[in-house]
Amino acid sequence: MSRLSPLTESDLNPEQRAVLDAIANSPRGLRGLVGPFGVYARVPGVGNAAQALGAAVRFGTTLEENVKEVAICTVGAFHHSKFEFAAHARLAARAGVAEDIVEALREGRTPSFTDARERVAHQVARELLTAHGIADATYAEAVSLLGETRLIELVVTVGYYGLVSLTLNAFRVPLGEGMADPFPDHPV
Repeated sequence: MSRLSPLTESDLNPEQRAVLDAIANSPRGLRGLVGPFGVYARVPGVGNAAQALGAAVRFGTTLEENVKEVAICTVGAFHHSKFEFAAHARLAARAGVAEDIVEALREGRTPSFTDARERVAHQVARELLTAHGIADATYAEAVSLLGETRLIELVVTVGYYGLVSLTLNAFRVPLGEGMADPFPDHPV
């Protein structure tokens, strides 16, 4: 159950409505107070910036979708962010990430990757989350496989989805309709 007071779209002031409209009119096409956007709409000054960064990360990078989704699922699993992982596990499957890889990520294991870019995306994300930086060897491999521009995009993706995961966890945003709890043993 969410920690936030109930809020409906009819309760929104014009600034809050503008955030929700920006989300609905973005490539996401989401309608309603869904996931982190139900939180961000409450605080328009920060919420609009957060949703705009999210749109840029999701739809404005040159990262391949499978690479991006491996990184996002790595972040969601690390934080045991139920909504985030459930939403992006679906997107990872649509992007061609193998089911066994998504399952290994959910379990916190290092998958047996066949795609070198997916592997390096996972490695970069894990190192950022656990070591708070990227080892020289990982950095060199990431630049070799992705290039500097995509590596920057990857790092921003990891940071943004850390924000989203922590937001969802802090306010205990419930799973969306049709989502299965990927971490039933974790209360957050």
